[in-house]
Amino acid sequence: MEVISNMGEIRVAIAGIGNCASALVQGVHLYRNVSDDDVVPGLMHVRFGEYHIRDIRFVAAFDVNEEKIGKDLSEAIFAPPNCCARFVDSLPKIGAKVFRGPILDGVAPHMKEAFKVNDDADPVDPVEVLKDAEADMLINFLPVGSYKATRFYAEAALKAGCAFVNCIPEFIASDESWARRFKDAGLPVAGDDVKSQLGATILHRALVNLFVERGVIVDETYQLNIGGNTDFQNMTVEERLKTKRISKTEAVTSMVPYDVPTRIGPSDYVPFLGDRKICYIHLKGRKFGNQPVTVHVKLEVEDSPNSAGVVIDVIRAVKIGLDRGVAGPLISISSYAFKHPPVQVEDYIARQWVEEFIEGKRER
Repeated sequence: MEVISNMGEIRVAIAGIGNCASALVQGVHLYRNVSDDDVVPGLMHVRFGEYHIRDIRFVAAFDVNEEKIGKDLSEAIFAPPNCCARFVDSLPKIGAKVFRGPILDGVAPHMKEAFKVNDDADPVDPVEVLKDAEADMLINFLPVGSYKATRFYAEAALKAGCAFVNCIPEFIASDESWARRFKDAGLPVAGDDVKSQLGATILHRALVNLFVERGVIVDETYQLNIGGNTDFQNMTVEERLKTKRISKTEAVTSMVPYDVPTRIGPSDYVPFLGDRKICYIHLKGRKFGNQPVTVHVKLEVEDSPNSAGVVIDVIRAVKIGLDRGVAGPLISISSYAFKHPPVQVEDYIARQWVEEFIEGKRER
């Protein structure tokens, strides 16, 4: 398959117009006019390779919420039940329509009312939409637990000749069979399960790594998270959490060269918190003389904007991959920006890999 990259702009489609999509779309608009020398919190660079933030153009979107379908993306991102902070005063129309996607397992039974789903309506064919929009890539922002739906959209990306960015804990980029399919198609794929700019996972990794580097034996650790958005409401059903727990746990335990009793994952849904996320991290260990050391940390953040800057960098890395004809998993940006990448390394190493990739010193 011949892959044609649109030089000069990055044409992005999104599956799942929830709070993370809202933060991403707002952020691209907010920082569209910053100069190359400015510092934008949450971005590696204002100009990432040859691409500025304003080069990102949203061209299509998919959702199942009746409040969002048919609307311009600029309106849909503020439709209920989205509760992401509104940090852009006025957002002009983007010209990207929200199309009706398939439900599959993207909506758990207990979420149908919250997501305002019409079971009887017929979805569009995402392949045709992606082709018509000439999308460079499709970003997956579906709810946690969307096993079938994630693979449906990954398949659509392959058929449409699009790169795929998997921001949720379903394993595509880190799955050998899917990675091979994208490589054979001549398309890059990045993922899986995006890390926040400064979220629970990145903080937990840093603390565990500090213990290990300072020679403290880690005896046990846990990370408990609560929040009030639909992500946490969706995850009140334990069966939708299997890959989420794996992704978050491996991101932390990969920093330790021995087995450690660990418990990580969402703990409760507290509606009045809205998009605010509260995380409690516990580490217990032994230092010199087998003397105990215990660390307790509380982190509080607005959840959805915490990943938007990271995804902006990912989008531009994937576009560079498209321009260069790189196929298969993008190891550098995946290791830096995702919890469950194909290759798990320390964050400072992953960042160095990304810089080398930007400069053309690293293939992928």
